[in-house]
Amino acid sequence: MPRILTIDTPSLGDRSYLVHDGRVAFVVDPQRDIDRVLDLAAAEGVRITHVLETHIHNDYVTGGYALAAATGAAYHVNADDPVSFDRVAVADGDLVTVGGSMAVRALATPGHTFSHLSYALDEGGRPVAVFSGGSLLYGSVGRPDLLGPAHTRTLARHQYASAHRLASDLPGTAGVYPTHGFGSFCSSTQNDASASTIATEKRVNPVLTRDEQTFVDELLAGLDAWPAYYAHMAPTNSAGPPAPDLSAPQRAGVGQLRKRLADGEWVVDLRNRAAFAAGHLPGTLNVGLDGTFATYLGWLIPWGTPLTLLGESPAQVAEAQRELVRIGIDRPAAHATGGPSDWAGDGELAAYRRASFADLVQVRHHRPVVVLDVRRRLEWAQGHLPGTVHLPLHELPGRLDEVPDGEVWVHCAAGYRSAIAASILAAAGRRVVSVDDDFDLARATGVMAVAVR
Repeated sequence: MPRILTIDTPSLGDRSYLVHDGRVAFVVDPQRDIDRVLDLAAAEGVRITHVLETHIHNDYVTGGYALAAATGAAYHVNADDPVSFDRVAVADGDLVTVGGSMAVRALATPGHTFSHLSYALDEGGRPVAVFSGGSLLYGSVGRPDLLGPAHTRTLARHQYASAHRLASDLPGTAGVYPTHGFGSFCSSTQNDASASTIATEKRVNPVLTRDEQTFVDELLAGLDAWPAYYAHMAPTNSAGPPAPDLSAPQRAGVGQLRKRLADGEWVVDLRNRAAFAAGHLPGTLNVGLDGTFATYLGWLIPWGTPLTLLGESPAQVAEAQRELVRIGIDRPAAHATGGPSDWAGDGELAAYRRASFADLVQVRHHRPVVVLDVRRRLEWAQGHLPGTVHLPLHELPGRLDEVPDGEVWVHCAAGYRSAIAASILAAAGRRVVSVDDDFDLARATGVMAVAVR
């Protein structure tokens, strides 16, 4: 059997695949930073001859166009996708032969998008694997609402039909290799599985165990907000994005940092939330590299706003750049390295307190505080603390005037989002405490969580 190698992008919850026979290879759904793919092919001693896209992606900028250009590979994109570059048009039933030993058949599997394709890998005339993109995921399916509410219900029904097509056309032993579903917001629900087969999905996946109406109703009820930057991905991918420039941006000194902050630009501190809370340059925002950095920065920043990155080292800034080019933020305006005292010069640093839910119980016994919950709508509906204000993190920058006066204790589910929110509030001049704790422990600490019925 051909060798199937996974290229994980855990920060976005996606996977790409390099498949080879020892001589030549094809790649499915490559991410923007194609050096990872090229390095893997070189390590395996194979030549990339074909690049296959399952769909025009909504959650990341593809590396397919750039990878094909760099390697001379044939770039296969659905004939129905309105792209502005030359491609090898592929449609349902087309057979793509790679080298002399690998054959991949395109299967129309609409649902995540109208023109979505999956690719079944044959060995000896029998399918042994399917690269299912955003159609059949592990215990789930790709979300059907990214093209707008007018199409959501139709696409949900397409997802059901497509999953059943794969389940009926492919043997139970065929491996399932999705692009989404590992934390990606392109997945309708999340699952911890790291591998699967058609037979396994027939047993556990709701799209294959529920009747169509039940599946559609449950799928639509479980959809929540998706990152704002998704709106920019399909147009970018349809234009054929080039390889990214990962060279370091210009270095910013103390004076330039002050000016950028005064001009209303975004200056983002990449350190972890504990370090930021202990001391930071006033006015900066904290989106730590230790979490889903690109997702939340891309979700929150007004598109096109100049961005300056503050990191403890050049390597940290370089890692942030790599994360950002994957969602189309190509060139930060500037960067600085070191620590907050370096960035502030002779200016004062700012800080705020981190606390637990147990601390919140105690403080509410003694004095009134504002408790702000920045989790998403469905999280809130499943259970929340009484007497709290609910503003999802992605809405907070535009709704700061809705946060009541007073000291704000902000929480999420585990601390990462509350830290981002705390930095936004602190930059706006609010007195803030970040609850850096597990929401599941709230009941045990005496902060009763209530569910919305």
